[in-house]
Amino acid sequence: MLEQIANRIATIEEPSQQADLLACTQVLAGLRFEKNLIRQLFRSETMRESVIYQEIREDGLLEGLQQGLQQGLQQGLQQEALSFVTRLITRRVGAIAPEIQEQIQTLSVEELENLGEALLDFSEVTDLENWLNQRQP
Repeated sequence: MLEQIANRIATIEEPSQQADLLACTQVLAGLRFEKNLIRQLFRSETMRESVIYQEIREDGLLEGLQQGLQQGLQQGLQQEALSFVTRLITRRVGAIAPEIQEQIQTLSVEELENLGEALLDFSEVTDLENWLNQRQP
């Protein structure tokens, strides 16, 4: 049946209409048939000409771009907060052990902000260790 549909679409003379129908058919066929069969029956270069395919692709690219930007922004905030809190710790209590630094690196931005505020009350490294131990579940 899928082969009959592919043959019927191939007879459509209007290229844009053929491309759009091909794209729709391939998307729907993907719900029921294997990818290899669909590729065998339909030409993918024609589908790429479809405005529907292009819109789906653009939506996917835009979504990927937005996710990438959001993730990059979050990582940037995390790194900046970590850097700032690390400098504050060094000024407040001096150098810290690598194990403590590793614990601090696992903190979220919100936790780093909380630590930054708590640092105002710290006078020695044990205050930092106690704070880190209290936040663990």
